[in-house]
Amino acid sequence: MQSNLLWAGREYYSLENCLVNTTDEGSEIDSIIVGRYEEKIYRVAYKIKTNQHWETIYFEIHSQHSDQRKHILFESDGKGNWKVDGKHADQFKGCIDVDIPLTPFTNTLPINRLKFAPGEERQIQVIYVNLLEQQIIPVKQKYIRLSKNEYHYENIPNDFEAKIEVDELGFVDDYPSLFVRSAILMSNYH
Repeated sequence: MQSNLLWAGREYYSLENCLVNTTDEGSEIDSIIVGRYEEKIYRVAYKIKTNQHWETIYFEIHSQHSDQRKHILFESDGKGNWKVDGKHADQFKGCIDVDIPLTPFTNTLPINRLKFAPGEERQIQVIYVNLLEQQIIPVKQKYIRLSKNEYHYENIPNDFEAKIEVDELGFVDDYPSLFVRSAILMSNYH
């Protein structure tokens, strides 16, 4: 199944077109984001691959922010053992998910992977890829499932928190002050 999503960024003044192809083997995500932040224009193309359990096994990002271009490539066994550009990256050991703050899609990864029961709370460690600040670090995050379609998200230590609304597939509908989904098209094409 293919999901074609369109999100508008509120804080980052962006537009994202995200294609998610899901099969019995896993999901492949291919997305492009364009936007403006602090009077600078940016463009980000990212690809993410997961296994059938929504564990991230690959992500690649091509970005351009003002006059700076960057390319990063991460590969994993899905269990938190990472290679960056082919070299072991022990600083990310135990991270299963990636978080790219310029997109709401990366919230889908832990939401779908962890299959929360209502009221359940989980703390995770993720690879945080802040392209605008040129920072890639492991960080702790917490998710609490509030209801069928709502999650409370926060960074640890708590310097940011939000209530995220998702659809039945775990895709973000509304991420207050940051993102809103403006369209989705589902098809059996892949």
